[in-house]
Amino acid sequence: MSRKNKVCVVGSINMDLAVNAERMPEQGETILGEGFAMSPGGKGANQAVAAARMGAEVEMIGAVGDDSFGRLLVSGLRDEGIRTEGVRTMPGTATGTATIILSGGDNRIIVAPGANQQVSPELVRTQKEKIAGSSVLLLQLEIPIEAVTAAAEIASDHHVPIILNPAPYQKVPGELVEAASYITPNVVEDMAMRQESFYSRIEHKLILTKGEEGAAYSAKGKMETIPSYQVDVKDTTGAGDTFNGVLAARLAAGESIPDAVAASNAAAALSVTKTGAQAGMPTRAELEQFLKKE
Repeated sequence: MSRKNKVCVVGSINMDLAVNAERMPEQGETILGEGFAMSPGGKGANQAVAAARMGAEVEMIGAVGDDSFGRLLVSGLRDEGIRTEGVRTMPGTATGTATIILSGGDNRIIVAPGANQQVSPELVRTQKEKIAGSSVLLLQLEIPIEAVTAAAEIASDHHVPIILNPAPYQKVPGELVEAASYITPNVVEDMAMRQESFYSRIEHKLILTKGEEGAAYSAKGKMETIPSYQVDVKDTTGAGDTFNGVLAARLAAGESIPDAVAASNAAAALSVTKTGAQAGMPTRAELEQFLKKE
C-alpha cells in the first residue's frame, strides 16, 4: 500500500472560546470585551485541518468529551475530510477548551485539557495501523507525553517520518526527540530546548518558526532563513499550527525541506490575515495563488 500523501495527527482537540479586547487586562483587573467567538481548535485538530486543506489524506487520533462541544468538533473534522475513527468519546469527561484573549494582533491562551488528558499510550496503540500506514506522523504536546512517545515508537518501528512540534513546551524525553525526524519549535521553545543536554544532537533536525522574521531550517550545518511576508495581521492564533500542518502535508506529498518550509511559511503568513485558528487556514488553491502573486 502506498503511503504517499497520508498524514496522521495524534494530538489535542479543543473548543476555542475567544474574546476581543482593546488591551490586555492587568492582574486582578476586569475590562469589557468587544466581541466573543466560539470556534474549533486544539493544536492537534488545527494541524490536521491545515494539512487536509493542502489536499493530504488525514487521520486524526485523539479524544473528546461526551458533550455538545465534542460532537461539534468531530463533525467539523469530518466536514474537512479528516478521518475520525481514531477519535474516542470519553464518557463523563468534558471536551478540552482554550480560552483566548485577543488584543492588538496578539493573544494570550489558557487551555483546560479535559478529554485530551485521557489520550493514553493504550489508546494510541489501538490505532497502530493508522500510524504505520501514514507518510508522516505529526505530534504536539497538548496530550500526555507518554501517549506522544508511544505514537513516535510506532512510527519509528515502521520507518514513518515524525514531525514533533514541541508546544506547549515541556521537558521532552530524550528518546522522543531522538526519534523525531524534524522538530519545529518557535523562538521561545527553541530557547527552552537549548537548556537540554540533547540539544547539540538535534540541531540538524530543527525547523524554526520565527514569527515576523519568517522561518529557518537546518541545512549543511547552518540555519537557512526564509523571510516573512508583509501582511495585514489580524490574529496570530493558529499561525504555528498552520505552519506545521502544511509542512506535514507538503513533506507527505514528497516535497523537499526547502520547498516545504517555504510553502509553510507563506501559509502561516496568510493565516494571520484572518481571525480564528482554523478559520484563517488557507486552502491549497489560496496558497498557490498567494505564492504566485508574491
